[in-house]
Amino acid sequence: MDTAGYAQEIVGELQRSAAELDAGGVEQFAELLQRSGKIFVAGAGRSGLMGRAFAMRLMHAGRAAYVVGETVTPGIEAGDVLVLGSGSGETKGLVAMAEKAKAIGASVALVTIAPESTLGRLADYTVQLPGATKEASGERATIQPMASLFEQTLLVFYDAVILRLMEWTGQTTTQMFGKHANLE
Repeated sequence: MDTAGYAQEIVGELQRSAAELDAGGVEQFAELLQRSGKIFVAGAGRSGLMGRAFAMRLMHAGRAAYVVGETVTPGIEAGDVLVLGSGSGETKGLVAMAEKAKAIGASVALVTIAPESTLGRLADYTVQLPGATKEASGERATIQPMASLFEQTLLVFYDAVILRLMEWTGQTTTQMFGKHANLE
């Protein structure tokens, strides 16, 4: 297969993944973000990069959104929400964050392949995305390496949530662009 063929196969996998999303769970996730205080986003590796992109769009939409671990990120408080993206749901550092957030009275929302995981048991809200974790073996639902399908679906899911929040708040792309970085 050539590069264009691989790209077409990836798009097909993403279409199948998007078709498997649980509409009710996705809507609950968006509603949680709509009514929350500050929004904190975290993930490890490529899932963390998708989370950073999500936090940026939340900020563009006028939400107080922060990436965990940045020097300008404030403390989490009761009424806030911690959004975690983790394919396996077992990343130790994310587990510690979830435990701390819950102890403070914040909500924890997890987007994962594995709702039965340690993070799944800790989370107040869980959205399951299709995909193969990087530990998967045997026959796979994807031609892609490691957790690529999950990470791509995660970004598409996050962007769909932004569109829903924009709809509810009447935000337009033009309004959001007014919050885009201008010191570049």
